[in-house]
Amino acid sequence: MSSLDTTTLAAQLDPSDPAATVRRALELFPGETLISFSGAEDVVLIDMAAKSGAPYRAFTLDTGRLHPETLEFVERVRTRYATAIEGAFPQPEAVEALVREKGLFSFYEDGHEECCGIRKVEPLRRALAGARAYITGQRQDQSPATRAAIPLVQEDAAFSADPARPLLKFNPLAAWTSAQVWDYIRAHDVPYNPLHDQGFKSIGCAPCTRPTRPDEHERAGRWWWEDATRKECGLHAMNLPPGSRA
Repeated sequence: MSSLDTTTLAAQLDPSDPAATVRRALELFPGETLISFSGAEDVVLIDMAAKSGAPYRAFTLDTGRLHPETLEFVERVRTRYATAIEGAFPQPEAVEALVREKGLFSFYEDGHEECCGIRKVEPLRRALAGARAYITGQRQDQSPATRAAIPLVQEDAAFSADPARPLLKFNPLAAWTSAQVWDYIRAHDVPYNPLHDQGFKSIGCAPCTRPTRPDEHERAGRWWWEDATRKECGLHAMNLPPGSRA
């Protein structure tokens, strides 16, 4: 699909109706569209997919550093929707080499990119191999520095295995606010990660995530020791300006 076709497709989607975008993505490439489930509020995507009636596949990146509450939540979602949540795990040899050379917490000293590259980016690349499209829970209001211009659909050249067969990335919640996400969760009795009730607004790996104060932005609790303009782990590298991409 060319960039022009992607633009045309985006124009056909309604930013205020993410459920319709989820349904369109699943119908466009049956069996070849994956839902990226991070174990936080992305469960809204699972709920919308389940209600669409279209077959869907979901996966989560199990980095080996997730909170116990997150792992229990993933299992609760799997049971609630009677669907498999495919785990994408890092290569043991790469993790072992990093820990052997730099220890368990090197990211506090030299940045999170290397660890995230091993625990998230490479597993995502394997998870998306063969897929034609995937669906994420990115929102424009999550990070003014890196996500303010996220479109409903885009070509993801960073994770496309074949330039002649572009990988589409759908962001159905792009125009939704955090408040709209939580209104949906409550209105539809959707399960959510209990860490949200403990002050965690954005949830990632345990060593790299902290609760935030009411006056802080939701991404403030991620890699809080780093510059706000670099608060992406590499999964959404296209969000960063070219000069700052890891």
